[in-house]
Amino acid sequence: MTLYFYSTRSEYGCFSNFSRHGLELDGVWWPTSEHYFQAQKFVGTPHVEQIRQANSPRDAAKMGRDRQRPLRPDWETVKDDIMRRAVLKKFQTHDDIREILLGTADEELVENAPHDYYWGCGKDGSGRNQLGQILMEVREILRQEPSI
Repeated sequence: MTLYFYSTRSEYGCFSNFSRHGLELDGVWWPTSEHYFQAQKFVGTPHVEQIRQANSPRDAAKMGRDRQRPLRPDWETVKDDIMRRAVLKKFQTHDDIREILLGTADEELVENAPHDYYWGCGKDGSGRNQLGQILMEVREILRQEPSI
């Protein structure tokens, strides 16, 4: 069975990077995994803190996609690992959403993002669904971790 998610207001909205589940990485608290992910495009610059302090994940995403900011040269090679790290930490931090993720058993998880053919499945379902893939990897990691 396939489980689709996208909106933070849906049953599986916690799977979205826009969900309001903060996390601590690199010694700093991030309001959402989207804030962390977008900021990592600009490591070593003041843009990191500006994005961390964005009012919403939507604002953080907009700032991260602004090509007036200097994108790190290795971004395409590190972005999946950065996303994996953020998503894992988010689900390790919040027991309630960890249980929701683990409760999906072996269902295929698909981000039903109509305009995103990399992280989501795209409008026609042909996208890579990289976020869904990472969530399924994180689910497997969490299964191996002892319960607290």
